Amino acid sequence: MSGLTKAILVISALGLSACTNAAWDNSNTTDLNSGGAAGVADQTSPAYFQQEIGDRVLFVVNESGLTTEAQGILLAQANWLLANTDYNATIEGHADEQGTREYNLALGARRANSAREYLVSRGVAGSRIKVLTYGKERPLEICSDESCYSKNRRAVTILAGGLTG
Repeated sequence: MSGLTKAILVISALGLSACTNAAWDNSNTTDLNSGGAAGVADQTSPAYFQQEIGDRVLFVVNESGLTTEAQGILLAQANWLLANTDYNATIEGHADEQGTREYNLALGARRANSAREYLVSRGVAGSRIKVLTYGKERPLEICSDESCYSKNRRAVTILAGGLTG
């Protein structure tokens, strides 16, 4: 090592060692993953919707029809959306890796539309809900096994809004 390189390293090390190790005060911050200051305890928060209501429903192989369990989750979503009109929703349709890209994009769209139609049938304004499909492009789990496939056959409700209150 040259003398200049050593000098730069020594000066850098001294500069860094002069930095204090004071505790970081995070008392005035908000955890964005908790859905705001109140988090899950706040029944109007996205965190509450995601964790307590449920933001996703699962589907049977090659199907877009809603199971009884999916209908129960969507009913709770509809009730939450009716009570929290500051929020709109996007429903993402997904599929497992089996089948062609084109088939799975169409299947994801049918799944998202099934969820949307159920929410609208329960009173949520259709103008508040948009749908999109990812097909097999955004898997939650990656493996060639039914345990992964079943988690990837889903429709996920994503909230937007809620900034007025």
